[in-house]
Amino acid sequence: MSAQKVSVCQANELSEGEMQQFSVADRNILLVRTDGEFSALAATCSHYGAPLAKGVLHEGRIVCPWHNACYSAATGKQLEPPGRCDLAQYSVTVEGDTVYVELPDSQDEHVVPSMAEPSSEVDKTFVIVGGGAAGNAAAEMLRQVDYQGRIVMLTAEHELPYDRTKLSKAFLQGDEVKGADLLRSPTFYEQHGIEVKTDAKVSKLDIKAQQITYGSGETLEYDALLLATGGKVNKPSMEGSDLENVFTLRRIEDAQEILKAAKSSKQVVVIGTGFIGMEVAASLRQQGLDVTIVAPGEVPFKKVLGTEVGKMFQKMHESHEVAFKLGSKVTALKGNTKVESVELDTGESLPADMVVVGIGVKPATDFIEGLALDEDDNSILVNQYLQASPGVYAAGDIAQFPHFITGKPVRIEHWRLAMQHGQVAACNMAGQDIPFKAVPFFWTGQFDLKLRYIGHAEKWDDVIIQGSLDDKSFLAFYVQDDRVMAVAGAGRDQDIAAISELMRIGKMPAVSNVKQSDIDWVSQLQ
Repeated sequence: MSAQKVSVCQANELSEGEMQQFSVADRNILLVRTDGEFSALAATCSHYGAPLAKGVLHEGRIVCPWHNACYSAATGKQLEPPGRCDLAQYSVTVEGDTVYVELPDSQDEHVVPSMAEPSSEVDKTFVIVGGGAAGNAAAEMLRQVDYQGRIVMLTAEHELPYDRTKLSKAFLQGDEVKGADLLRSPTFYEQHGIEVKTDAKVSKLDIKAQQITYGSGETLEYDALLLATGGKVNKPSMEGSDLENVFTLRRIEDAQEILKAAKSSKQVVVIGTGFIGMEVAASLRQQGLDVTIVAPGEVPFKKVLGTEVGKMFQKMHESHEVAFKLGSKVTALKGNTKVESVELDTGESLPADMVVVGIGVKPATDFIEGLALDEDDNSILVNQYLQASPGVYAAGDIAQFPHFITGKPVRIEHWRLAMQHGQVAACNMAGQDIPFKAVPFFWTGQFDLKLRYIGHAEKWDDVIIQGSLDDKSFLAFYVQDDRVMAVAGAGRDQDIAAISELMRIGKMPAVSNVKQSDIDWVSQLQ
């Protein structure tokens, strides 16, 4: 492969511990200087293409500003999800005071990580139940850590693993009904010896026999097992919930049906002010529908983001002419064969061409016996290695695991965390002993607001606001027992990336400092 050698900058233009994007030879590259050495990498994240120069560089780690994927500054190797690939690396030389980079004539910016070749000589079968974020991440990581045995992924869905996060956002804002955004192509799984069995719902798990029963009664024995079945959507139970044009949203088929109905509808009622409900409301309003949100609570997101941030979201939706009926419960859905109205406990009747119900999910663990389950929600109890019992691991929405700060059991329904779980579980299935200590992160996009959330807080003593909620440029700190447990922010992506690193290394500033002034968070990493 031929390459051209091009000058990028003078060496003194980049300080130690700094990264900068340059455009050379019609190509953008990220130049990084760490430990006195220069490295050149692809300039954008392999997840959604965020400019990495707007993230943070810390201890040889590049943190993406949008969704906190992490890469090695020296090699471009992906260190943490949700990125799908490594960053391309380019050869760098310094001659005199000039930094030069060799750019191949043809090279992908994002490179699939190196993976072991499967071998028939390795008489082991690792089974992954679930084809979501956790299951897919685990399958790939098994190959990355040199596991050469058989990998079988069983998914109840008809599709290969896909990006579920887009369903309530970009997908519902689309002009036409499309297929799922697959995480990997069918060829990818074939090349790396990952057997994906679709429409393969598991009906029984026999821990003693180390056997799975799935599909129409097929069985599969395993040497190690990862359970990553995710959440099962809570179905509405009120009168009329079986009418046409009444939807829940969990799978690609749900999103396709909602988008089809939206094309011929005018008025929609969304039940629930969780993230699915609010994202669906924003997406369908952008499709031109009249949207009304109904929920029993007084403020959207109050339990997750607090009253002040929740009210900000409500005002933003209202500014886009989304109506709210808060403090109200739906008692019935009315219509002949198709929904026509929504009845509230206040006596009010709302006209509706379609209804979307977003009232949460519960762990999909109905088939599991022989493992310790939580009495309240039937999630699987795992230790710090995500192990439920010898040879059996759990990841994602169904796993109750030790909190990264307190060590107390928590269950977190985040896409990126599910990927983090899957990767760590895979390493441990392959014989490593890696405790799960990653910092949780999630995001939501509604209208023009992108909110990032780092950490995890189920309750708090105080919420400290830095910046302006009115201007949608702020950080909200959730404090419990004089410790920052989580931070939500909008318009402060680089700060959130910096805070994620401070949480990771256990060096968040004292709460008293956070209260005093709006801190320069990037400088805290120096």
